[in-house]
Amino acid sequence: MTPSDKDEDFNAFRQALEAAGVKRLTTNRADVGRARQQDRQLNADARREAAEQVSPSAQSQLSDGGVEAVTPHQRLEFAIPDLPQRTFAQLKRGRIPWEGGLDLHGYTVDEARFELESFIDDAIGNRMRCVLIVHGKARAQRAGGADYPVIKSHVNTWLKSWSRVLGFCSASEIDGGTGALYVLLRTRGD
Repeated sequence: MTPSDKDEDFNAFRQALEAAGVKRLTTNRADVGRARQQDRQLNADARREAAEQVSPSAQSQLSDGGVEAVTPHQRLEFAIPDLPQRTFAQLKRGRIPWEGGLDLHGYTVDEARFELESFIDDAIGNRMRCVLIVHGKARAQRAGGADYPVIKSHVNTWLKSWSRVLGFCSASEIDGGTGALYVLLRTRGD
């Protein structure tokens, strides 16, 4: 093949891509920064408004009742009875790659619930098998606040009640340790 044949093939390939509507990327970097406070507030307001339009019984699949207080350094784990032990062992060792993550630092309990519900729904919709949830280990900072990590405790309770969660466990140190969870999701239809 001569150099001119290669150029012709390349030009034909480029024209086929353009005809198919493929556009050249203007940047090759992902925006990995946290959402700005204003954007988070707009998203939370939109979800809250949508939730108010739904009947009270269908508003939230996650409950605030019966939250078990956990300690900051306590390792969390949960698996449904049908989850194969081998799969759960792989999850605990961090051998199942996570495909998306959510950081709940700085959120109130209500905001964290909305973010978690939305994130899990999106992850399932995108057929993600494993995700990382960063809940942190901080105790409440205000006077008279709880003496346990509030978001961590709530996330532990909420995930156990979510029917599409097969299991979860504290992450390996590189992914946040006891301040984060690997969550295994049911991606197939029930």
